[in-house]
Amino acid sequence: MTRELHLAGIYASPGGNLGGWRFPGSPQAADTDPRFLIAQARRLEAAGFDAVFFADQLAVPDVHPDVVERVSTVNDSLEPITMLSAIAAATERIGLIATTSISYNTPSAIARQFASLDRISRGRAGWNVVTSLTDAEARNFGRSAHTDHEARYRQAEEAVREVYRLWDEGGIARVSPQGRPLITQAGASPSGRALAARHGELVFSGSTRLEDALEYAGDIRRRAEEEGRDPASVLVLPILATVVAPTRAEAEDKHDALTSLLHPRVALGDLEFWLGSVDLRSHDLDGPLPELPVTNQSHSHQRAVYDTARREDLTIRQFVQRAISAVDHIVVGTPDEIADRVEEWFELGAADGFNLMFPYAPGSIDDFVDLVVPELRRRGLFRTEYRGRTLRDHLGLVRPDGGSSAR
Repeated sequence: MTRELHLAGIYASPGGNLGGWRFPGSPQAADTDPRFLIAQARRLEAAGFDAVFFADQLAVPDVHPDVVERVSTVNDSLEPITMLSAIAAATERIGLIATTSISYNTPSAIARQFASLDRISRGRAGWNVVTSLTDAEARNFGRSAHTDHEARYRQAEEAVREVYRLWDEGGIARVSPQGRPLITQAGASPSGRALAARHGELVFSGSTRLEDALEYAGDIRRRAEEEGRDPASVLVLPILATVVAPTRAEAEDKHDALTSLLHPRVALGDLEFWLGSVDLRSHDLDGPLPELPVTNQSHSHQRAVYDTARREDLTIRQFVQRAISAVDHIVVGTPDEIADRVEEWFELGAADGFNLMFPYAPGSIDDFVDLVVPELRRRGLFRTEYRGRTLRDHLGLVRPDGGSSAR
């Protein structure tokens, strides 16, 4: 069967860029407005997207108050399973993927929640397996610190296997059109990649450079084959954020307007958060990024920050400015230029599709749907209609019992 490009859309309060909530036309309370979220899900469903994806954290990030008060992401978001249940009632085809942490939920609770969502949506649910990130999340559950990185992934392996057992013994395969909820994963550390290769059916990647994406996708497929799985059954979707307009000049003007809205202190705070909630203000901002101990947060993200800083010889201030301009994370251009990027990565095997992070909403959602999707269809890369009703149908994946997921 011919490979088909897959697209998922990430929900983030009004936009994935930390300054996106300030962009003209973006409702500041978007992430707590069910009507807005349902409308965006319908917009993506009308465009043929495979799924919408709710990321989640279980605490406000450990950053300085003068950063928290200047962002909306995480601070005021709705609980994903609840929101996706509402979206399920208002849509018919689009997949519904939610993040739920194994560190602060029991396998029985997770199995019940996703089995319920799968039945409510008639076979469109997906569980994004995470182990959580921060000590702030631990404190919300009465613990002093987050579990060690390696121990978390051992727990994740046990939890996923137990959830499978509960689903299978509970007979969900007999009532869900897709057999059981889809498993998604975004592991980037060695332990995370191992988990993704063993269990991930849709694997999200943070790769923003082609060489990194090729390495990641190749490694996941190799690991999956070593686990006895068909590599073609593991779909890798790197993240993609776009600012698109009919002309290059218009796209650059939009991008400039977006980057002007991100306060430098927020950009510095974001860097501090991903390095493990460290304090960089005591260091010379015009000096190199200091060698700091790897924390018990996101090992892969911390390594990526240091690799970029060393490779390009960036000072802290230059790294912050780079974050403000988002040159690594946002692709700016015309519909043809965006489609060229998508097609190149897809044809080279660096991606089976993309996990779209919309920098501001609803504007960047509308621009991608109205301008890029038609170009992808013109090139024969993206579907013109759904070929089934379940999430597995959209992704071309068979039921866990080996049968077709279509009914």
